[in-house]
Amino acid sequence: MRAFEYQALDQRGRRKRGVASGDSARQVRQHLREQGLAPIAVEMVVEQRKGERQGPGGGRKKLNNMELAVVTRQFATLLDSGLTIEDALTGLIDQAESHRVKTILSGVRAQVVEGRSLADGLRQFPRAFPELYIASVSAGEQTGHLGEVLERLAEYTEAKQGLQQRLGVALVYPILLTLVSIAIIIGLMTYVVPQVVRVFEDNDQVLPALTRALIAVSEFLQAYGLTLLLVLGGILVVALVLLRFEKPRYAWHRMILLMPGIKRLSRSLNTSRMARTLSILIGSGVPLISALNSSAEVVLNRVLRRHLQLATREVEQGATLNRALLRRQSFPPLFTQMVASGESSGRLGEMLEKSATALEREAESRISVVVSLFEPLMILVMGVVVLIIVLAILLPIFDLNQLIS
Repeated sequence: MRAFEYQALDQRGRRKRGVASGDSARQVRQHLREQGLAPIAVEMVVEQRKGERQGPGGGRKKLNNMELAVVTRQFATLLDSGLTIEDALTGLIDQAESHRVKTILSGVRAQVVEGRSLADGLRQFPRAFPELYIASVSAGEQTGHLGEVLERLAEYTEAKQGLQQRLGVALVYPILLTLVSIAIIIGLMTYVVPQVVRVFEDNDQVLPALTRALIAVSEFLQAYGLTLLLVLGGILVVALVLLRFEKPRYAWHRMILLMPGIKRLSRSLNTSRMARTLSILIGSGVPLISALNSSAEVVLNRVLRRHLQLATREVEQGATLNRALLRRQSFPPLFTQMVASGESSGRLGEMLEKSATALEREAESRISVVVSLFEPLMILVMGVVVLIIVLAILLPIFDLNQLIS
């Protein structure tokens, strides 16, 4: 049995989309006709694998963090209630509201029905299920603790989604404040200032230096503002294109790790992701080397990822993880100390989870401090700019009043 996406017309001519199971597309079309539907398109759900050509209807399938968290939690609950994997997947498909989620789960279920493992079914959709997820599920199936593994994954995906939401909410106001401030300043410089200053120029009055400087900036923005905007946009596009290549991205990430303030925040965020992933994999029964290789993929900073890969090679040669990490001196001391404690006590997974929680809290507190300082700082900068503009306009008025008196 395989999963097929279909589009069909009902007896009233309304278009319907859905997912059906069958041995072939022809069988699915026949089944749709028996239900009174006229099939338009029937495509097998096939996901793209690395290095392979994208199959029909599958390469675009992806789950966001919220959908993955909900599916994982529901899956764990259904398995804990005693359902088989096939029945649990059927229940998830029935209660899924998104057509994309239904399609992905139907494709996974079709693989399970054919006799493959759940991990093999998930592996058909690498864009929907990360390598961490697949490796943990595979280990859970081999050890017979799939329900517990899914509980861990549910907690991980929910914590990840919660962290991203909190960071997003914290950054909304500063970004909005910055954009509004820039828009107000541009409006003042390109519209208000020229209208006011034109009065003084018509009177052939000798203007103060501050006013002349303001006029020069205003004229520059009016004449070359669009060009400047296009140049800045072009620079941004070129930078984004260059960051797709490994060497420029590695150099940029190295620069980030040299910036005061940003360095600790970047290390904390990347290390917490890695530690959380590593703790889940080790707790699921994945061997340490395989867990380290999979954990390196979630480290976004290329420098830290490279150092973790070098540490993994040393662990393969017999070194302890703590000693291999200490040689790089790239990870937070709290993390390396917790790793040393976990290795000596035999509770590495537990210590990694605690270090991940501590590093996440540290990162959140740092972001909160930066945001709380940024808001009054932006208001202060905005006030200073407006004050300069007002003074540049009022100084000629003061001079004119002195001449009249």
